[in-house]
Amino acid sequence: MPARAVWKGVIKIAEVVCPVAMYTAASTSERLALHLVNRDTGNRLRRVYVDEKTDKPVESEDQVKGYETSEGKYVVLEPEEIAAAVPDSDKTLTVDEFIACNRIEPTYFDKPYYLLPASEVAEETFVLIREALRARKAAAIAHTVLFRRLRPVLIRAHRKGLIATTLNFDYEVRSAKEAFTGITAHKIDPEMLQLAQHILKTKAGTFQPEKFDDRYEAALNELVQAKIKGKKIVPIRQPKATKKNDLLEALRLSAGGKGAEVDKPASTRKAKSPAKAKPAKAKAKAPAHAVPLARRKAG
Repeated sequence: MPARAVWKGVIKIAEVVCPVAMYTAASTSERLALHLVNRDTGNRLRRVYVDEKTDKPVESEDQVKGYETSEGKYVVLEPEEIAAAVPDSDKTLTVDEFIACNRIEPTYFDKPYYLLPASEVAEETFVLIREALRARKAAAIAHTVLFRRLRPVLIRAHRKGLIATTLNFDYEVRSAKEAFTGITAHKIDPEMLQLAQHILKTKAGTFQPEKFDDRYEAALNELVQAKIKGKKIVPIRQPKATKKNDLLEALRLSAGGKGAEVDKPASTRKAKSPAKAKPAKAKAKAPAHAVPLARRKAG
């Protein structure tokens, strides 16, 4: 692993102990870096903290954290007092319980980290834990002190290693019920639902993150290059939201036009009317020589 480990310790499951190292799985370090500069001079700016009452700069040694007890009134917390509140770390990912992977609520996911065996000696124990989790399709709920805070961690088998995802606390996750309470019930037209399902079916694929396009990052790079070359910047117009009255037509066009062959639900199918019998065409008068002999005699 080329990156530097952000945490080293052990996984502890009952009496089984495995030394591991934790590495950052996702990083924003590759993004384009922008800085605040003075528009007039072009010089880079630096942040200066000032007293909001006196407007005088405050040196770093005089900057302390405080909790507002009432408007404009703070109780000051000294650095050593805050440090004393940090829980003691024994560098142990203590597993509390195991849960099924498909029973995990994704809104609690925070940040992912790779877990690797800390040494060759630890590899056998590490692989045993990994394969046990994979065989049971289970994840381990553990806890440890990470970055000065006691954090719950979800551990899952992932390829040849383990993924450790820090979890949000319950008070940090907003209620989905409250978030969606303003969405009113709508009766969806069966044809629109069928068209939407058809679009989903035609665009079915597999998860390929390498195809994800960070359009903002790409556009930002193009903007920087254009500014360097002195080119004129033309703002991109955002597409307008589909109106309610245009939704059915938009779905039809997305599905391939009005003539697209989409199976309609049984409830919307119209019963075919029985085919009307075509009127018989009047027979042309046969020439005399074509009249059967029996009819000639009758005549």
